[in-house]
Amino acid sequence: MNIPNFSRRGFTLGALAAVSVTAACGNGVGSRGGDTIDARVDATLAEMYRSYPATRNLADKANGILVMPLVTKAGFGFGGAYGRGALRVNDVTVDYYSTTQVTGGLQIGAQQYAHVLFFLTEEALTSFRRSPGWTVGGDVEYVFSDQGDGVKADTTTALAPVQAVVFGRAGLLLGATLQGSKYNRIIP
Repeated sequence: MNIPNFSRRGFTLGALAAVSVTAACGNGVGSRGGDTIDARVDATLAEMYRSYPATRNLADKANGILVMPLVTKAGFGFGGAYGRGALRVNDVTVDYYSTTQVTGGLQIGAQQYAHVLFFLTEEALTSFRRSPGWTVGGDVEYVFSDQGDGVKADTTTALAPVQAVVFGRAGLLLGATLQGSKYNRIIP
């Protein structure tokens, strides 16, 4: 068996190349990505409160609010969506999250929208924060949607632990829902 014999020069050059490559891949610590997300979250909340004044009451009752200022969704047969946002507790950002979604079926087009999740119970907020990757399920109820169906508030939505507001849609893509969206904590 022939074992390669590395010289010190070869090892040093290889180590320097590896350090250069990994240094170019920042982990986000110390970047201004968080400030950018926070500014977008502030603007999104201001727009939501202006367009849907009743959401302010919902925010006052919530234990935490996850704001995704811009989610981009596109599809041609298969599709996907991605966005970044912040989790706020008592009007303070405590974590940053990304949302991803993969879809399949008869679809074509692209769309952008904002959405806000209101965690109305401490248990729902704790479950969200402790999970390694939280997926939207049947416990989320839509309260407002600017898709033309207006306000949907009934006893089901009043008792749901997580309520969603989807608004600010731009583009053309049939079916923009949060079902199947996965949320993961990130370092922006």
